Amino acid sequence: MSGPEAAVEARDVRKRFGAVEALRGLTVTVHTGQIYGLLGPNGSGKTTFIRAVAGLLRPEGGTLTVLGRGAREAVGTGRIGYMTQAAALYVELSVDENLRFFAALLGIHDVDRRIEEVLRTVDLLDRRRSVVGTLSGGMRQRISLATALLHDPRLLLLDEPTVGVDPALRRAFWDHFRALAQRGVTILVSSHVMDEAARCDRLGLIRDGRVLAEGSAAALVARAGTADLESAFLALSESAAAPAAKGSARSATAERNR
Repeated sequence: MSGPEAAVEARDVRKRFGAVEALRGLTVTVHTGQIYGLLGPNGSGKTTFIRAVAGLLRPEGGTLTVLGRGAREAVGTGRIGYMTQAAALYVELSVDENLRFFAALLGIHDVDRRIEEVLRTVDLLDRRRSVVGTLSGGMRQRISLATALLHDPRLLLLDEPTVGVDPALRRAFWDHFRALAQRGVTILVSSHVMDEAARCDRLGLIRDGRVLAEGSAAALVARAGTADLESAFLALSESAAAPAAKGSARSATAERNR
């Protein structure tokens, strides 16, 4: 893509939790209308970064711009949807009651129409009156997605949305995501599932709080000179780790020689 507007612009973003440095100078650009995938192992900083974009965490360094504003200011515009890793639903309420509750929080006026639209999107209109606690984990994930879509966001943040769902439902989720992107919604999605990566327009391979490389799945495989994306991720991780290891060794040698 040549010169599109950036929906998310992160430069040298840093975040620490006590002794743990979760983000170590992370730099990412997510263009408007893209599906951008943060791909990396558990503990790599994916959730921390998404929470920062959602305005739930304040970075301690670097700059983070979301929809042309600071993250918290952008959230206040009502243009961001966020689907958490664990379903944030009230299990004792029905699907309809959950959606009405969140619609009230979001200040949505045409509630019945929007609830019907989002339930059609996730193919759960027939379960509108079902109590959430009686539904399968996959259905709850779909309701979580419906909740994130209620206010028709322009930026959708998805934190490992397909964890624990079966392959058929995973495919259906990605069909939903592609349809949203075709309508102009920007999607930032985290995953550690390599076979989902090819569905993203652009990927950021993330490890230890840093983005190792960015590009399409095909471009990253070509850059690494490997047969598949998993091998590319491992190769790029090793090449990124090598200079750091040399730097640590030089520092240790200098310290001993002092």
